[in-house]
Amino acid sequence: MTNGSDPLLIDGVALDSRFFLGTAGYPSPAVLCDAIRASSSQVLTVGLKRTLQAGDNGALAQALAAGREQGARLLPNTAGCRSAREAVQLAHMARELYGTAWIKLEVIGDEHTLQPDPFELVAAATELTREGFIVFPYCTEDLILGRRLLDAGCPLLMPWGAPIGSGQGLLNLHGLCTLRERLPDTVLVIDAGLGAPSQAARAMELGFDA
Repeated sequence: MTNGSDPLLIDGVALDSRFFLGTAGYPSPAVLCDAIRASSSQVLTVGLKRTLQAGDNGALAQALAAGREQGARLLPNTAGCRSAREAVQLAHMARELYGTAWIKLEVIGDEHTLQPDPFELVAAATELTREGFIVFPYCTEDLILGRRLLDAGCPLLMPWGAPIGSGQGLLNLHGLCTLRERLPDTVLVIDAGLGAPSQAARAMELGFDA
C-alpha cells in the first residue's frame, strides 16, 4: 500500500507505505522475510517480550535486518505489559536493543478482550514522551482518551478496529468515525482486529491514515 506522492509523515519521517506489518505469528523466519519483501512495508512491529521469551532469536534478527536493508523502520512494542511501570521498563530495553526511540505502547487492562487500560496507558505515555520516546499508543476509539494521549505528547494514535487477533474488522464505526471527525489533523492508524484486505481498505475509505 504505497503512494509516493502522498507520504505519511511521522516524527519528521516520510513513509511512502501506509502498511504497518507485524512480525509475530509466522510459521518460520523465511516466511516472514517473504512477507516483508512482498508487502514493501516501511514499519515493522516487534514484540520485545515475546522475542525475549523465545530465547534464540537469531533467525528473527536476520529477518528484521533484511527489512531494514529494504528501508523499513522497526517499531518495538510493549505487548504483554499490564502496568505503566512495566511498559516503561520494556520500552527502555527496546531502545537499547533496537536503537530506536519509536515505541508502540501497549498496556492491557483486560485479559479476555485485550482492551487497553486507559489510565495506565496515559501514565506510561506521559513518562515516555518526557524521556524522549516517540510513542505510538495502542488505544480504543474513545475520543477523550485520544485527546489525553495527544496532550501527553503522542504524535499519533493507534485505535483498535476490534480486539487483537479477532479479525472482526471495524466494530464500532460510530466511535471510529467520531474520532476521525474530531481529530482531523491527527495521524490515526487502525491497529488490531483487521482480518481481511477489504477491512483495511474500509479503514482507508473512512479517512484513517494507515
